[in-house]
Amino acid sequence: MTRAAQAVFAALVLAAFAAFFVAQELKTSPSVVQRFQILPLVSPNGDGRLDRLRVTFRLKRADTVDVAIVDDQGDEVKELVSGLRLGAYTQIEPSLAWDGTDAAGRPVPDGAYRVRITLRDQGRNVIVPRSFRVDRTPPEPRIVSIGPDPGRGPELLPRRDGRPARIRLNAPSRDGRLLVYRMWPGAPELADARPIPDGATLVTWDGRRDGRVLPAAPYLAVAEVRDKAGNIGTSVPLDARGRPVLVYGRELPGRGGITIRRLAAQVPLLAQRAGTRAPVGVDARRLRYDWSLRRTGAAPSRRGSARRAIVRLKLPDGNSGVYLFDARRGPFSATVPLAAEDRERHRVLVVLPAMTWQGRNPVDDDGDGRPNLLGDGLPVRLARVFGTPRVPGFADREAPTLAWLDRERHRYDLTTDVALAMGTGPRLTGHSGVLVVGDAVWLPPRLQARLRRFVAAGGTLASVGVQSFQRQARLTPRLRLTDPTPPATADLFGARVGPLRPGRFDLTNAVDEIGLFRGTSGRFTGFTAAEVTEAGGPRLLASAVDAQGRIVIVAQRVGRGTVIRFGLPQLPARLRTDPDVQALMERTWDLLSR
Repeated sequence: MTRAAQAVFAALVLAAFAAFFVAQELKTSPSVVQRFQILPLVSPNGDGRLDRLRVTFRLKRADTVDVAIVDDQGDEVKELVSGLRLGAYTQIEPSLAWDGTDAAGRPVPDGAYRVRITLRDQGRNVIVPRSFRVDRTPPEPRIVSIGPDPGRGPELLPRRDGRPARIRLNAPSRDGRLLVYRMWPGAPELADARPIPDGATLVTWDGRRDGRVLPAAPYLAVAEVRDKAGNIGTSVPLDARGRPVLVYGRELPGRGGITIRRLAAQVPLLAQRAGTRAPVGVDARRLRYDWSLRRTGAAPSRRGSARRAIVRLKLPDGNSGVYLFDARRGPFSATVPLAAEDRERHRVLVVLPAMTWQGRNPVDDDGDGRPNLLGDGLPVRLARVFGTPRVPGFADREAPTLAWLDRERHRYDLTTDVALAMGTGPRLTGHSGVLVVGDAVWLPPRLQARLRRFVAAGGTLASVGVQSFQRQARLTPRLRLTDPTPPATADLFGARVGPLRPGRFDLTNAVDEIGLFRGTSGRFTGFTAAEVTEAGGPRLLASAVDAQGRIVIVAQRVGRGTVIRFGLPQLPARLRTDPDVQALMERTWDLLSR
């Protein structure tokens, strides 16, 4: 070792000894910074709790100080004060505040931080040993299951044994609440809120609020907990109004679904043969219920009482038609359509839009608490009960049209869009016309293609519903509808049909090359909603327009065939009282039958 190297080594050793003795002196002497006060946690997330760090202290000797926040490496994050003159044994008043941001105003990362005090007169820095932690990360509670019933779907209330739903959390709760939202109809609405005991991983809910049983609907249970830093976490994200955040096409996290259901029914997806027995499922919570069977528009023809979950009904041996099965228990009811087809073949095929019925049926399939609706971009099981007292839209569209067909003694074949898609029951081929008696909003692409080929080959198709033939959904082998699409710019026949709009619609016949309005006055007045067909699509054969010349009732040429759209959701209800609507429908039937 050279003399220069020896000198450097000796200097380093002396410096280390000096630092050691200085440190020992500081440890044994009274601290220059006294009564230093901070909280161990700061959570600058704007929730009003622990949002700011408060720093206060006093000095043993008067000095001019700079105070800054430093990270765990000792690097300055933000200066809180500069050049503050502080007398001996004088506490800083008011305390210094830090909002969790750096010198550029950006939030600092979560982690450990300290306070550095610069004593200008003494020419030294003091980093206070006591650290604090920035914590903005909320806890992540999760509802892992709801029982006591096993299975993937939601827990059903009320139970016959009176037991409540048992909601299990992934971790012990602290300062928590159970929030229960009613998820239908309309936007989510807070239905109940109750505390979760500290340390609990199990909480129960009986479907009541203030002792009153809540209405039948799908509900979502949300666990809300608070951590030591005051951060609030929820098992489902909530928006600024405290409502669950619903994203198109995305299921909710966890298993928070609870459905209050007192009575529901399920019918076959395919038309049943007239004169045979048809199974109807009834969920009456294992209690006795009364039931009746009647043809649409007629009085009940059969009645009974049962407790079992499946009733096998012998359908009348007559013409094709739709029967309504009605189950009742006290003030609760469930009414579902049951399709029956006769043994003869007829020129017109009537199609029931069962896919749209289920696409609008607010049932929670998977137990996440959110109703599975095609309009929300979610997959839907076709084989499920109707969770509302009646099939959505049936009373306004299908029922009046079917009742009119029976009153006029029209004979037809009957099927559902599900049967057509599966290739079972009556086919499109062999029929001159197809009457879709409701809103055929979602259809599989292959079925759409078959309908288009049927019309292009010379068939006639009439649609009583609205919002039809513009969206698709994929039908899986397990009878699930998935991947629903938004409305296309043109329907499957190439027509550009606008959205349903409110207003006053008084229509007048403008064009009629096929005699669609034969037997009518040519005027259809007093409607308060309509969908407009834009010009420029398939060739116009007949139309009725409003005062602005907008096309509502329309017949168009597609290939060698014809498509008729009424575009008026209130038209079926007028079939009993409006002579012009009756004549329009009768002429439509003639065009379908020829």
